Amino acid sequence: MSNPKHDKGEHYITTPKAEPFLERLIFNNRALILIAFLVLTAFLGYNASKIQPDASFERMIPLEHPYIVNMLKHRDDLENLGNFVRIAVEVEEGDIFTQEYMETLKLITDEVFYLDGVDRSGLKSLWTANVRWVEVTEQGFQGGTVIPDGYDGSRDSLEQLRQNILRSSEVGRLVADNFKSTVVYAPLYETNPETGEPLNYGEFSKQLEEKIREKYEAQNPNIDIHIVGFAKKVGDLIEGISSIAYFAGITILLTTLLLFWYSRCVAGTLVPVFSSIIAVVWLLGALRLLGYGLDPYSVLVPFLVFAIGISHGVQIVNAMAIEAAKGFDPLMAARLAFRALYIPGMLALISDAFGFLTLLFIEIDVIKDLAVAAGLGVAIVIITNLVLHPLIMSYIGITKGGVRHVQNHGEKQDRKWRIMSYFAHPSVAPISLLIAVLGLGLGVYYKQDLKVGDLDQGAPELRKDSRYNQDNAFIIDNYSTSADVLVVMVKTPVEECTQYEVLRAMDRLQWELQNTPGVQSSVSLADVSKIVTKALNEGNWKWYDISRNQTIINASIREAPAGLINTNCSLTPVLVFLEDHKAETLETVVERVEEFAGNHSNEEHTFLLAAGNAGVEAATNEVISGAKNMMLLFVYGVVSVLCLLTFRSVRAVLCIVVPLGLTSILCEAIMAVSGIGIKVATLPVIALGVGIGVDYGIYIYTKLERYLLEGMPLQEAYFETLRSTGKAVMFTGVTLGLGVVTWIFSPIKFQADMGFLLFFMFLWNMIGAIWLLPALARFLLRPEKMLAKARAGK
Repeated sequence: MSNPKHDKGEHYITTPKAEPFLERLIFNNRALILIAFLVLTAFLGYNASKIQPDASFERMIPLEHPYIVNMLKHRDDLENLGNFVRIAVEVEEGDIFTQEYMETLKLITDEVFYLDGVDRSGLKSLWTANVRWVEVTEQGFQGGTVIPDGYDGSRDSLEQLRQNILRSSEVGRLVADNFKSTVVYAPLYETNPETGEPLNYGEFSKQLEEKIREKYEAQNPNIDIHIVGFAKKVGDLIEGISSIAYFAGITILLTTLLLFWYSRCVAGTLVPVFSSIIAVVWLLGALRLLGYGLDPYSVLVPFLVFAIGISHGVQIVNAMAIEAAKGFDPLMAARLAFRALYIPGMLALISDAFGFLTLLFIEIDVIKDLAVAAGLGVAIVIITNLVLHPLIMSYIGITKGGVRHVQNHGEKQDRKWRIMSYFAHPSVAPISLLIAVLGLGLGVYYKQDLKVGDLDQGAPELRKDSRYNQDNAFIIDNYSTSADVLVVMVKTPVEECTQYEVLRAMDRLQWELQNTPGVQSSVSLADVSKIVTKALNEGNWKWYDISRNQTIINASIREAPAGLINTNCSLTPVLVFLEDHKAETLETVVERVEEFAGNHSNEEHTFLLAAGNAGVEAATNEVISGAKNMMLLFVYGVVSVLCLLTFRSVRAVLCIVVPLGLTSILCEAIMAVSGIGIKVATLPVIALGVGIGVDYGIYIYTKLERYLLEGMPLQEAYFETLRSTGKAVMFTGVTLGLGVVTWIFSPIKFQADMGFLLFFMFLWNMIGAIWLLPALARFLLRPEKMLAKARAGK
């Protein structure tokens, strides 16, 4: 059975032979295809159950950036590469000079020593042998470990410990300025040296909580433990992933209720949800087979895949309900729905996939992984949504309640659609365009304040009141060496890193940096030389300088601490401790260092940026800043080319793309006003929002073009478009928005930010397609020329 009116106009959009062939291939082999789906779902479902959380320090940084290249090239010569944890053991009452406190600190140091992944040779604590004191006496240099020989916890040995700490350089570093806490510093390997496997940050963080914090706070109620560092931050993020299951349940329940309210059909409710869940299962199984895990950034992709599946599933339910209301049986209604939606559905989903894949141009592995996951997910939705969904519905069909709902609400809805069709009216369209231009102006004005990078202290990926950020605030308040370290590497010929000119240049750099906003303190070999030279001259401050006598310099750095000089004296670092890693702080400090390096690097010494976690952040910010505009260009370029190939009209492309562009600009303005920077977590939102948002415009324009080619005036054509697909588009926008808005309550801040931004983009892209697209069509489209061209082509 065929409906000539339904087929009319579709031939102008695609080749008449393509649809019947695919339609016959799918619907003439329904049982066989469904069996194949069942087998494949069982196989991929088994693999999906095996997928594991995954995170890696190197996958979260731009490995090809010059800063990171320098850091990795010299990683064996440096400490403080950014992958470490600092465990501050605080005493609530009294100070650290008690037998009970020191015994607890010793036990914690021993416990940390045996944690998987700890670089034991670099472990530092008051109890480790590499923490020493040095002084000059009449007999020469004297020194030893900070813990006195023969320490027994007595009053005398504790007093000796106090003197040793004061004579060391550890106050403000390993020991708090107020003597109420000390730090256990533990550098980490990227791979577990015992197993050779990448360090499991989730498990490592769990060990820190169970074996360190919980255990020793319970044993000693006077002790509070604070833990910071990349591994702990990522571990907390992975722990937050577990809460995703609750949001997944809420999203599925909410979507199911809204679908039933929309369709009044049990099948029209459960089948789209089922098909979308199958798509998520396939995605997780495929990712596991390809060797991927779920990191804290890509864990939200399954949500998006589910949302995209529901988005297109609503269109199928809507189309089948309309055909069923005309009297078609379930099989023919499914075939006609497939025939009507095959081209716009394929175009929308391919646009989604290519939009996501543009993220591959960003040289950060976690974003590339997100791009692969999102692109693969959309490819799977093409199969589950355009094949599995209509095949299941061809057996079940729309229930009588669903058909009655379509028939009974036709007249009431027509009044609503008639009012909304005035968006295409000659008098209303200019007002819409004026409002859009005003919105564009406001967006451009406010987005000027948009920053690249983090805008808050601590870990902006987590809530301000999270345990990690409270711990980080404690470290900043009580220690002069913060958790944000920028390492400037000074490269020299072999055995020349202690030359006078080299140390003098380092000293000048430190002076400039210590007078730079955002810098807390700095340490280098030059400091060691000055301190020891002063000590060698009876502590006279006149000698607190770098001597021009190379013999004196060599004597002064003989006992330089590990990490300030490499084995062949060809590299020495300047450690710069920052107040925070905000975008503005990093930009200011890095600019100052680069300017200095450009003026003072020569054949004898070269200043290289940058190691340390702040150096990594600075490199990441530069990559994101450079990639943002390129990514947007590719996203809009891909979407525009696909629309142009399908509709063969630049005017059509403008009608679809311009509303998307307005939404992107408004989104960036909202980010600036809300204090959300562009970073690894938020950059993909822009591509994801555009990729999914284009679906609305494609569905609206496809129907609008069809009715225009039938000879209808623009406003009447838009009225028919709203009647046939407007409800589905509006419902989809609201459902998608409500689905992601639940993320706002996530304990992980960047997930909350993503949820807020995607909620805005989904709604505004829908509004743009319903409100702005017809206004643009009033000025851009020429229906009579379109009709004449179509007839000539026919």
